[in-house]
Amino acid sequence: MAKKNEKTTQASNGNAQEIQRTVLPIPDIRRSGPTIYDAKDPEAKFPPIREVLPPKGAPNVLIIMLDDVGFGASSAFGGPCQTPTAERLAAGGLKYNRFHTTALCSPTRQALLTGRNHHSVGMGGITEIATGAPGYCSKLPNNASPLARTLKLNGYATAQFGKCHEVPVWETSPAGPFDAWPTGGGGFEYFYGFIGGEAHQWYPSLYEGTTPVEPEKSPEEGYHFMADMTDKAISWIGQQKALIPDKPFFVYFAPGATHAPHHVPKEWADKYKGKFDQGWDKVREETFQRQKKLGVIPADCKLTPRHKEIPAWDDMSEDLKPVLRRQMEVYAGFLEYADHHVGRLLDNLEELNLLGDTLVYYIIGDNGASAEGTLNGTFNEMINFNGAAALETPEFLRERIDELGGPTSYNHYAVGWAHAMDTPYQWTKQVASHWGGTRNGTVVHWPKGIKPKGEHRMQFHHVIDVAPTILEAAGIPEPMMVNGVQQMPIEGVSMLYSFNDARAADRHETQYFEMFCNRGIYHKGWTAVTRHKTPWILVGEKTPAFDDDVWELYDTSKDWTQADDLAAKMPEKLHELQRLWLTEATRYNVLPLDDRGAERINPDLAGRPVLIRGNSQILFSGMGRLSENSVLNIKNKSHSVTAQILVPETGAEGVIIAQGGNIGGWSLYAKGGKLKYCYNLMGLQYFYVEADKPLTSGEHQVRMEFSYDGGGIGKSGTASLYIDGKKVGEGRVDATASMIFSADDGLDVGRDTGAPVSQDYGPHGNAFTGVVKGAQLAIGEDAMTADHLVKPEAAVALAMARQ
Repeated sequence: MAKKNEKTTQASNGNAQEIQRTVLPIPDIRRSGPTIYDAKDPEAKFPPIREVLPPKGAPNVLIIMLDDVGFGASSAFGGPCQTPTAERLAAGGLKYNRFHTTALCSPTRQALLTGRNHHSVGMGGITEIATGAPGYCSKLPNNASPLARTLKLNGYATAQFGKCHEVPVWETSPAGPFDAWPTGGGGFEYFYGFIGGEAHQWYPSLYEGTTPVEPEKSPEEGYHFMADMTDKAISWIGQQKALIPDKPFFVYFAPGATHAPHHVPKEWADKYKGKFDQGWDKVREETFQRQKKLGVIPADCKLTPRHKEIPAWDDMSEDLKPVLRRQMEVYAGFLEYADHHVGRLLDNLEELNLLGDTLVYYIIGDNGASAEGTLNGTFNEMINFNGAAALETPEFLRERIDELGGPTSYNHYAVGWAHAMDTPYQWTKQVASHWGGTRNGTVVHWPKGIKPKGEHRMQFHHVIDVAPTILEAAGIPEPMMVNGVQQMPIEGVSMLYSFNDARAADRHETQYFEMFCNRGIYHKGWTAVTRHKTPWILVGEKTPAFDDDVWELYDTSKDWTQADDLAAKMPEKLHELQRLWLTEATRYNVLPLDDRGAERINPDLAGRPVLIRGNSQILFSGMGRLSENSVLNIKNKSHSVTAQILVPETGAEGVIIAQGGNIGGWSLYAKGGKLKYCYNLMGLQYFYVEADKPLTSGEHQVRMEFSYDGGGIGKSGTASLYIDGKKVGEGRVDATASMIFSADDGLDVGRDTGAPVSQDYGPHGNAFTGVVKGAQLAIGEDAMTADHLVKPEAAVALAMARQ
């Protein structure tokens, strides 16, 4: 790191100026001396306006972070998925084969962008399960200013593209606050991407800054988010260099690839036809041999065995194997497709003659490969999230094999493939105890700053080391004060020492790990680890008491893959490392350990704020992109949807209000002049109720009442339609979603953005032809009214009374 009291000199407007950079924003310099009355007076001399620029020689910075890619996936690290861009960068730079993440997305990203451990900055888990505990609250403390802000306040131009999953869920609505959004408190001047854990790559819910935007093309016209975000990044860099070439840029390029859903154009998946017919056990062995030949693992290390919880390929149903093979073909195509677009971005830098002085980090995964797709994989993740995985029989999956990866799917591969993509290590994403969850291949490329080409670096490093590396490379000191708040020290260690010295001794000697109470400690070559939870068991797992967890001990200076457990032979060494884990856990806000399930899903029990309280919610025309955390929960209960509309003389057509997408949700709309309701059951079944007469022109109140049958969650019910209090239609809904409609598509008033809920309309041109004056969602007592009418003034008064 640059020294904290360091002063830097920059040339600006022809004058050398000394800048103190440890206090941000950099204080303005006030002119001293007497006030001059006349500007023509010879004494009326003022220095030129100072423009803050980084120190001379500060490079452009590009961080590329892929999502859910294991160590053994990319061909750059011996995997079966071709990533020529990563290989090209590695040939001109360095491969780090002992680089680590946190085992989960939001925590890794918060750590990357701050240089602090994930619990230190409140991100012990994803934002959806935040609690009141400091290490798990999902709120970035104001004494841990992010890297982008530090760089921006030192004169960098900053932009983020792709995924942002660091916004507390109660702050994700279009009403803000936007303090945790990239262009709010995140320090980025421009953002184009999605807010949340995953995105429908064909129909993403996108924001430009904090403003919702719609893709300009449809999937049929060639749209895919990976290509779109790359186009936006190329355009932004071109504009930045055309208008402010003196300023280096900091670009954070974070695709949703290859997180589920695994969406990719069919021709990219077809490139891998037949290449995974041998199954995941054989693929794992083949990858292991390639890794040895490449030198990304030592020649004498062992391939760790497959755990009994992960089925053998030979034990899988023959009826299912064609689907399993296609799942992996789609995933491999998705990874190569993502790498291709990263290549387009780098080609653009080369064309602009910028690549030579751009420090590039290509981090191939924010955690290990994901085992969240169940033992058989899934056509639509929402089916599993709603506890209905049993519906996805081999016959069901075979019927949809040709749709995998396409716009109608929301697919994820089977656990066995995830394990193979983490070769040669044990376990997967979420399991922070073992390298399979935390070790991610990383390439660093910077021709101006790195002399060796195509070499490996085996120093131990962690994602918190990226921020201090960038600051040292730019000659910018770690800030002591930002916006008047004294900052906590950066906890990472700069990697710059290793760039030109392959034999340099490790400087990051101790690192704790914890995720979902899977925990571990690394210290000077030794690791002590314990797995507490299984990643693909989302609910109902019986976990042991923390003191009953079985710890393992590995000497990773000799045992690269954590294959030989020494716990029984060296109990004293194990105990020493267990104590060290507890010390580090106390130091970095890891405690108290929390393995609760349902309690963390329930915000009242978890202690996090909720945006919507009470039994009703008022919505107005133009509101949209409301995530499920921003909408009254109408699942598993009787409810009503009421809207005040104005029908034009030309008749009613289009969406009045809708929630979800083609993978599940509901919609109240007009079709052929008639009021209609669609309940989309996880993309499996569509239930429709239609009015028996058309809507006339003029103002009307339309209403859907859902009478839930009860008897548990996800049960059936009756949907009834009313116009101005008079019943006009009724129909049955045989089953409902119990937990979630969509992880990406939200609720919209007056149209249905993203993937369409109903088959009666498409993704574009579905806006209501009249006016939606307002709408109300209601549950409980608020959903019941004898005359099936809601007086607008009463609804508004009710809403205001609950403020």
